[in-house]
Amino acid sequence: MTATPHESARGHVTGEALYTDDLISLYPGILHAWPVLAPHAHADLLSLNAEPAMQEPGVIATLTAADVPGEGNTGANRHDEPLFPTEILYHSQPVAWVLGETLEAARRGATRVIAEYRKRTAVLSIDDAIAEGSYHSGPFRITRSNAAEAIAASPHELTGELRIGGQEHFYLETNCAIAQLDTSGGIAIESSTQHPSETQEVVARVLAIPRNLVTIGCLRMGGAFGGKEVQANPWAAIAALGAWKTKRPVRVRLPRYLDMVLTGKRHPFYARFKVGFDEQARLCGVELMLWSDGGWSLDLSDPVMWRALFHCDNAYLIPALDASGWVCKTHKTSQTAFRGFGGPQGMIVIEDILDRIARTLSLPPDVVRERNFYREEDSTHYGQTVKDADRIARIWSELKQSSDFEARRASVAKFNAMHANTKRGLAITPVKFGISFTATFFNQAGASVLVYRDGSVQVNHGGTEMGQGLNTKILRIASEALGVPESEIRIMPTNTAKIPNTSATAASAGTDLNGAAVADACRQVRERLEALPESAGTTFSQRVDTAYRSRIPLFAQGFYKTPDIHFDPKTATGKPFHYYAYGAAVAEVEVDAFTGAHKTLRVDILHDVGDSISPSIDRGQIEGGFAQGVGWLTLEELLWDAEGRVATAGASTYKLPSWGELPDIFNVNFLERAAEPTVIMGSKAVGEPPLMLAFAVREAIRDAVASFGKGGEPVDLNSPATPECIFRAIRTAKGERL
Repeated sequence: MTATPHESARGHVTGEALYTDDLISLYPGILHAWPVLAPHAHADLLSLNAEPAMQEPGVIATLTAADVPGEGNTGANRHDEPLFPTEILYHSQPVAWVLGETLEAARRGATRVIAEYRKRTAVLSIDDAIAEGSYHSGPFRITRSNAAEAIAASPHELTGELRIGGQEHFYLETNCAIAQLDTSGGIAIESSTQHPSETQEVVARVLAIPRNLVTIGCLRMGGAFGGKEVQANPWAAIAALGAWKTKRPVRVRLPRYLDMVLTGKRHPFYARFKVGFDEQARLCGVELMLWSDGGWSLDLSDPVMWRALFHCDNAYLIPALDASGWVCKTHKTSQTAFRGFGGPQGMIVIEDILDRIARTLSLPPDVVRERNFYREEDSTHYGQTVKDADRIARIWSELKQSSDFEARRASVAKFNAMHANTKRGLAITPVKFGISFTATFFNQAGASVLVYRDGSVQVNHGGTEMGQGLNTKILRIASEALGVPESEIRIMPTNTAKIPNTSATAASAGTDLNGAAVADACRQVRERLEALPESAGTTFSQRVDTAYRSRIPLFAQGFYKTPDIHFDPKTATGKPFHYYAYGAAVAEVEVDAFTGAHKTLRVDILHDVGDSISPSIDRGQIEGGFAQGVGWLTLEELLWDAEGRVATAGASTYKLPSWGELPDIFNVNFLERAAEPTVIMGSKAVGEPPLMLAFAVREAIRDAVASFGKGGEPVDLNSPATPECIFRAIRTAKGERL
């Protein structure tokens, strides 16, 4: 298929593309909001006096709990996120807001607010939470057969643990919302949100008004990665509350430091496991316990844990499994959705396990992985048949051949034999990732297509564009469905006034859901035009004009719901995913024994995108997702100090992947003959699955570390594999004392 450029590419390059904060000039008299931050991770708020802020020149108003007409809580699931808390639950939690004519006036006013606290003991780690019994929820549990018996009967067993770090979203555009009263008694908000309908719900709840009085618009976002699925809501609520109180537009925009201090991250995880396996390295049984750091509120931590449990198999059949998960409550930022949504944390554990088995039996890790692959008609531990499981083996075989894997493994061994303090590692890892929201009701979408008398078209859908290319794909879908050039179609900004009750643009399902809804609306219009007599004209615009004169409607509402998916959390069985996306990556790295630093030399990827709607978009998602995964696994280390402050609250202290982390050779290819017949235009989701391709880099590092030792011993390597972590692993492999 012909590559379609990103519909906003020119605007991104020239700066013409507008984002929420760029609209500020459209709001004369706008007020700027700044928070009053609590100086403790856990404390009681004994008193609060915001009146002194009003003495600051330029301060117009303050916002406290007394100003909330409705429910002062923005928790999306469990209502556990007070806008104005009396118990401080994480460091720098806002306790009040100041509105000023300028941002500087609001900031100065915030320093005048007087608050008195009584400090309390804070829980700041998963270990502390386990010791204190501090949990939001759990245990969640999925079982298959009797894992304990299977392990006891197996020829070999091993135990281990793995610590998995979180990750900062670090989207280019930080959280922002602008609110104003509209002309008919409602409130209109421009928000950088992945879920406009939920933002609408939260604002309506806070203001105690029906949702039809709240309009949420999202022109586009400068990145989100899951961080704006739920956590855009409180900033929109503050902006709305300020506008409601002052009758003036209000802007809330978090600078980078505050965005990192106040918003959630990818969930850190801690895993313990016990595994039984046979002489051929085939899994017999696995007992797995997972703990996630949920932070101060529940947010989306429950479904994140469920997806971790769903994906703890990755691409491998586990005949007997007992997997449990707990969400820990800590006094830290509320961790939230992040690309992969718990799947990566579950998948990394089984990859860690298989490498340990390989080292124990002195077998090549790729052989151990291949022996445990799902085969056609196998089922998962939650009861879903692994449809097209043969694609795993096909991708594996084709990639090993195209990457010259066997010859390079010999070359790596030769290099390592000649170098005492520099070693290379080579690894190949697979990806199997389920596509759909695990909450079944979210798997629906609506669309509206309007055709005007001149033949031009407006398309409205409920998805949000965050740079991932959703609107580019929607444009192609509408063009194909209507049979008109893309130049005649305008994709409208997302707005709850156009499409109600939308799902978040998340779970990699944006194109699957919204694209199918748009296609449904386009089909209705096209069928009406095709039913006209030949005398109606030959061009689209001619037939449109004839239809208008014949009083035939030139607009349609489209709808789509993902078929045949269901899951029962009580029995932990069902079919939560519409299909699986597959892929594999080969990575070669070089590791330095003196510093623990590593360099990625080459990466080869073969990924299943179905029949790509936009190859250039999909390639960008694969490359970007892989790079983000490498960052999570090797570089990006989130740290909190003893007081519960985020110690890595900026690019100066939080290391992000850059050009230097990309491989010198980077080959990306799509699996051919891979159309998915049950999805719009045969395409497959490509937002999240590529992130897990980065496992190959981590496993290649472990392969290199193992080369420093005598062999036969597993390599302990927590995530992220920072230079310090790698250095310690090398010392251990050498048998040296740390």
